[in-house]
Amino acid sequence: MIEKQESSKLGLLTLLASTSTLICCALPALFVTLGAGATFASMANAFPQLIIISHYKVYISVFTLIILIIAGILIEKSKHDPCPVDPSLRDICLRTRKRTSYIYYISVGIFVFASFFTYVFPEYL
Repeated sequence: MIEKQESSKLGLLTLLASTSTLICCALPALFVTLGAGATFASMANAFPQLIIISHYKVYISVFTLIILIIAGILIEKSKHDPCPVDPSLRDICLRTRKRTSYIYYISVGIFVFASFFTYVFPEYL
């Protein structure tokens, strides 16, 4: 049961970290790229924290990358750990591992998308 809680917390931490990268960095670049700069300006007016957070986008991206690497190592390591012998607990263990892997891959996808629109795509405009 403790493994399930730790695994769920790890998955949620990676999702939160990668989503913060998306919000701080990729969202402004995406809006400007799509020609919705006025929409982003009004959104920044409503949420001025976006401008403050975007000044630290490199630090946020590096921190998120470190979290994703550590989480990937821990998730891969936990795949080889044994599950309980009891069939119901074994099923819960396997479902939790699968769910954590899905959340992790979604987090990596969000991070790659955000990093692309933040660092790579603006270079080609």
